[in-house]
Amino acid sequence: MDKFKSFYLLVLITLMAMPSLMGQEVGLQLYSLRDQFKNDVEGTLKTIHDWGITKIEGGDTYGLPLDEFITLLKKYELEVVSVGASFEELENNPEGVVEKAKAYGASYVMCAWIPHEGDNFTLEDTQKAVDVFNNAGEILDRDNIILTYHPHGYEFRPHGEGTLFDHMSENAEDFYFEMDVYWVQHGGADPMELLNRYSDQFVLMHLKDMEKGVKGNDTGHEDVETNVVLGTGQINMSAIVAKAKELGIKYLFIEDESSRVVEQVPKSLAYLKTLENQ
Repeated sequence: MDKFKSFYLLVLITLMAMPSLMGQEVGLQLYSLRDQFKNDVEGTLKTIHDWGITKIEGGDTYGLPLDEFITLLKKYELEVVSVGASFEELENNPEGVVEKAKAYGASYVMCAWIPHEGDNFTLEDTQKAVDVFNNAGEILDRDNIILTYHPHGYEFRPHGEGTLFDHMSENAEDFYFEMDVYWVQHGGADPMELLNRYSDQFVLMHLKDMEKGVKGNDTGHEDVETNVVLGTGQINMSAIVAKAKELGIKYLFIEDESSRVVEQVPKSLAYLKTLENQ
């Protein structure tokens, strides 16, 4: 019973926190609650609302017709800022991606994975992605929709005097990036160094902390249970949030892929509240 009361106390603290950081908006990547959506779509959206979150990143309707899902989003005062799109959609049907983003009223489209064979991510894979993203980004831009790519770690493999990500960034003409601080650090890069070096290319951010002691790799794979409450892991979340504020990155989406997500998100929101005046 004490544990039950403690959880709802955290929810109350979250509601009092107001998910904003001096002009920044703290939202949620809906993939965090993928398991909860399987059982109760409306109840899961209500949970997000009850946490005080109003901005979300998504794109999946979790089995509902699009119009019904959008009706529920409006009911619980949830605004889709960014929608996900697969690499294949962007390559083969960018006009369809535009229509999906417009249906949600989203300003951003996010792609989170570049197809490659096994763990063998190459320069050829990178260059193909650059070409696909530049082409799709130009099409999305006609409707004032910004395309972002979300690196997953394999992009930080060595290439020339830098990395494959450097090659991608230096050739990005019509797309930008969304930084997932977990996957950047897990892949061997330094989130702060990247934010400083490519200060005008990161326009969205995923806030996700990594359990202390976890050693990263450049495969883009890890146990989701290594996602911990923000501020309790090995990532310098305070410095990163401050830098994001300095750079004008408006939307910071919490993404927690662990099985403890429902318990952890209110704690992460409470932690972010402590950074409000930094």
